[in-house]
Amino acid sequence: MLAKKEQRQRSDVLKKTRATRHNLAKPSNPKSLNGQTNGIKNGDKQMKKIFIFLAVLHVAVLAQTLLTDPRDNKTYKTTKIGSQVWLAENLNYNASGSKCYDNKESNCQKYGRLYNWSTATKACPSGWHLPSDAEWDILMATVGDRYTAGEFLKAKNGWNYNNDEGISGNGTDAYGFVALPSGLGRYDGNFRYVGDVGHWWSSSATEGSTYDVYVRFMLYNGKSVGRSEDHKDDNLFSVRCVKN
Repeated sequence: MLAKKEQRQRSDVLKKTRATRHNLAKPSNPKSLNGQTNGIKNGDKQMKKIFIFLAVLHVAVLAQTLLTDPRDNKTYKTTKIGSQVWLAENLNYNASGSKCYDNKESNCQKYGRLYNWSTATKACPSGWHLPSDAEWDILMATVGDRYTAGEFLKAKNGWNYNNDEGISGNGTDAYGFVALPSGLGRYDGNFRYVGDVGHWWSSSATEGSTYDVYVRFMLYNGKSVGRSEDHKDDNLFSVRCVKN
């Protein structure tokens, strides 16, 4: 009798042990466990988004720095686009032969100064220079091509509205170049087209000419960056310096 009682006790213990193992292996609330798993996945996604945002912010901080021109202590933002570093503003150094649009200092503060070509070639601060036509080409290739570059280089505001197409003349400023429609000055003393167009000198003379040089321009009613040949002495245009 005692042997049979001991066998029944061992059998009961064995059943309890198996049941305990089964309960440990099986989650008590599958829905709760799924919720925890989904929460972990969602948390991972949020962390990934935060990481990407911080990485982009870090790149942006590295790409944009400040330059102080020792000649007049004016400070300019700069932007790294591909392998080049550009001023992110038009030059505003008061060199002989430069003017403010409509001869108003407030326009110089907003758009920078307008220069004749001979002054423009010497106007950039030490360590910087007026870009060649080839260097403008590099910029175009970096941001896509000249047919769409204007959209990415133009400032987010400041350009006149394109009434013909019913769309804004502003760009996306995707690269921090902040191209503004600074207009132009004429040899006769007149100023024209502020809000509509921006022109920027290059240092390169056109082939076979001693009078004409290549110029880049952007319009309020287009996404491209145009390339023209202009007489050195006819107009006053903006200057964007590129780092040596």
